[in-house]
Amino acid sequence: MVTTAKDADETEVEDFRDTLRGTLLQPDDKGYDEARSIWNAMIDRRPSLIVQCAGVADVIGSVNFARERGLDLAVKAGGHNAAGTGLCDEGLVIDLSPMKSVRVDPKAKIARVEPGVTLGELDHETQAFGLVAPAGVVSTTGVAGLTLGGGWGWLSRSYGLTIDNLRGADIVTADGELIHASEDENEDLFWGIRGGGGNFGVVSSFEFTLQEVGPTVWVG
Repeated sequence: MVTTAKDADETEVEDFRDTLRGTLLQPDDKGYDEARSIWNAMIDRRPSLIVQCAGVADVIGSVNFARERGLDLAVKAGGHNAAGTGLCDEGLVIDLSPMKSVRVDPKAKIARVEPGVTLGELDHETQAFGLVAPAGVVSTTGVAGLTLGGGWGWLSRSYGLTIDNLRGADIVTADGELIHASEDENEDLFWGIRGGGGNFGVVSSFEFTLQEVGPTVWVG
């Protein structure tokens, strides 16, 4: 069994690269150091492979590639985790930062958000309609990590935690299956991801209930 991505056959890596719509980076590639950089600059880890995912198919393929070869796997979204869990040494990093779609339904007051979106980017889209998904306090924080950790912010006293406004999520499980979790579907998993961290799978999409706030607010 392959124990690190360095041990993977180069032909296997190139075949894997050909299956991706996104970008596969290795240590000698341009952009590698930028891709492995995170908010906490004290963390200096060097994965052998970084997959900058363009969509859920890339996520599924990356999970399968890592599982079948016994590789360490880390998931990076906003890269704001202080402990640096979005990186690993010699394994494979699933980089979700290119997945930045935000779809707002102003009538239903729902937003569907991909995991690479930051809080500032989410607010930019929802505030066009005077709506907001209650989130954190730092605009560069990733929506994914904040949500999976619970999500406390400026609006929590009025509207609860971020997870209190989470309606559902699409998740790629460890066996490479894409499933939906909500109060009506895969309820145990939905319970687990609301504050339980990122160890239950790779979330490829979040669905939030939006609240009426802004675009003009007073703070003090």
